[in-house]
Amino acid sequence: MEEELKCPVCGSLFKEPILLPCSHNVCLACARNITVQTPEGETPVQSRASGSSDYDYLDMDKMSLYSETDSGYGSYTPCQLKSPNGVRVFPPANPHRHCSLTCPLCHRSVSLDERGLRGFPRNRLLEAIVARYQQNRAASASSSSSSSSSSSSSSSSSNAVKCQLCDRNPVEATVMCEQCDVYYCNACQQRCHPSRGPLAKHRLVPPRSQAAGGGAASGGGNAPPATARKPATCVDHETENFSMYCYSCRIPVCMKCLEEGKHAKHDVKTLPMMWKQHKCQLSQALNGVSDKAKDAKEFLVQLKNMLQQIQENGVEFEACLVAQCDSLIEALTRQKAKLLTKVTKEKEYKLKVVRDQITHCTMKLRQTTGMMEYCLEVLKENDPSGFLQISDALIKRVTSSQDQWVKGALEPKVGPEFDLTLNTDSLLQTILMLDFCQGKVESGPAVPAAPLLQLEKCCTRNNSATLAWRVIAPPGSPIEGYILELDDGNGGQYREVYVGKETVCTVDGLHFNSSYNARVKAYNAIGVGPYSKTVVLKTSDVAWFTFDPTTAHRDIVLSNDNQTVSCNSYDDRVVLGTAAFSKGTHYWEVSIDRYDNHPDPAFGVARINTMKDMMLGKDDKAWAMYVDNNRSWFMHNNSHTNRAEGGITKGSTVGVLLDLTKHTLTFYINKEQHGPTAFESLDGVFVPAVSLNRNVQVTLLTGLEVPKNTKQ
Repeated sequence: MEEELKCPVCGSLFKEPILLPCSHNVCLACARNITVQTPEGETPVQSRASGSSDYDYLDMDKMSLYSETDSGYGSYTPCQLKSPNGVRVFPPANPHRHCSLTCPLCHRSVSLDERGLRGFPRNRLLEAIVARYQQNRAASASSSSSSSSSSSSSSSSSNAVKCQLCDRNPVEATVMCEQCDVYYCNACQQRCHPSRGPLAKHRLVPPRSQAAGGGAASGGGNAPPATARKPATCVDHETENFSMYCYSCRIPVCMKCLEEGKHAKHDVKTLPMMWKQHKCQLSQALNGVSDKAKDAKEFLVQLKNMLQQIQENGVEFEACLVAQCDSLIEALTRQKAKLLTKVTKEKEYKLKVVRDQITHCTMKLRQTTGMMEYCLEVLKENDPSGFLQISDALIKRVTSSQDQWVKGALEPKVGPEFDLTLNTDSLLQTILMLDFCQGKVESGPAVPAAPLLQLEKCCTRNNSATLAWRVIAPPGSPIEGYILELDDGNGGQYREVYVGKETVCTVDGLHFNSSYNARVKAYNAIGVGPYSKTVVLKTSDVAWFTFDPTTAHRDIVLSNDNQTVSCNSYDDRVVLGTAAFSKGTHYWEVSIDRYDNHPDPAFGVARINTMKDMMLGKDDKAWAMYVDNNRSWFMHNNSHTNRAEGGITKGSTVGVLLDLTKHTLTFYINKEQHGPTAFESLDGVFVPAVSLNRNVQVTLLTGLEVPKNTKQ
């Protein structure tokens, strides 16, 4: 639960937390540090009213945070400080300037009025939970320290904190790790907590004295009784306590707000009634998450048991395989090594899948458990107004957490059994063709023969491959189906891509400029027959593709056979292409059909799971160039680089060159390279991507010749 109680700016426990309009919290002192100055009478471009836009840092180039010559405002500064956890911290605001504050978590901005930070409500409920957590932690630390050094502390009058890891005669501690909550002397710190490796990010601070931090210990281990908190007062009327709840604005209000404020004509309800209602909703949502957490714990036990089963089954299968291979004398020597390798790979694959699933499930369970503990602490509070300030956000978080445990998330991805059978009777005469049979089958002469591939019907188109075959069924045992297998395009392991009764199959979604090995086998009630001969199919070097309507944001509008795209929203939305690239060199262009009000669309590549409701390049799964009518920037993971003069208008073309041989990405405007090579060291699978709003319409042009003479 400790992570729920830490400020996202300073990384420490909250001190005097204030509640932002986006329902996130920051320390009051940290809020002063991240306040941004803006020119007199002007609202910063990225600091629209909270809830009015999600652009956050999209227009930060116009604020000169990344450029020295954009706007010329002297009040903006490119100097940025860094907090311990990596959040940007800006210098304190000039009191003679207008100010705005940007949430470090969701990046939504809000302008400060004449009250400044006093205009944000104090989160007294969170403050009380932090205080209670600190008391419990201090009591636990003091009781542990007193039990280990009770004899020495009774004879000493010093308040110095002792090292908790010294074996005998503990010496005075010199540092304390905030994450481990352990006191160390110099020798123990160098031996047990070195400042390198995974411990390098831990924060070491001077130890708190027993006089300062041991108040709980002096009282026999009992925390001092909590004093009654002052009732929360209205932000607009500081002398009035909260008494009602505005159902329209979903915030507590006072009587003056109802009589003379903006809530006069709103629907209001009593504070105790809404307090009980929201507590009930949060409790009900927690029940669902608690059940999922219980199931997840049982699932982790099942996965850990499966690791042992896979190990045992793998050892047993290897031993059986060795015995069978040894019985085939010298003819089986070379094949035995190959078969053992396949079994080992299968075992390692299953173990890797299960371990990865354990890691993923453990992480989600830890997050869910921490949130549950925090919510339970919130439910213990008796401050209606403080609870209602954060209840909506908590209910949404709990509901969203419950949705993460979708159907299938608590099911093993692989089984412990090894579905491989070695049929020695049918393969003694063809020992050099010995290979595993898929599934456990019985030996016998009635399995289907190897299918014959019809090469005149086998072909490729773009990144799709079509295969056709025929086979003569054995007497009395009709063929029930076929299994088509392809490798990964690099000569790697085969995988099943089709199981069915048809003798013609088209496989889509292959990599461009790749050579695939394909084979097919038939099966009937008796068993699975041998493989056909292998055929090599090479996909197209040049990509032909369209925009993908299945993965596009719901505000995206496609036309012209999915080659033209526009948008219904004023916010940027992302649409991906239907092709995926992992090797080779590919080039495509986007023609600007409509360009109104000087927006800044973005063009580039992305992973298939990139965010679709924000500008391309704002997350770490997209690499893009966004451009307006005058200039452009490269952007990845919300980092803006390489500003270049020259923009786009109606009729312009933007070209994208993805060279996965050199692992680079380059952009063109009107057939001319725009700026240097934008990104390097690209590796993996990429899909074409575009982000735009309702002021832009573009058309995709594919199958183009790759430009030459690229500048670095």
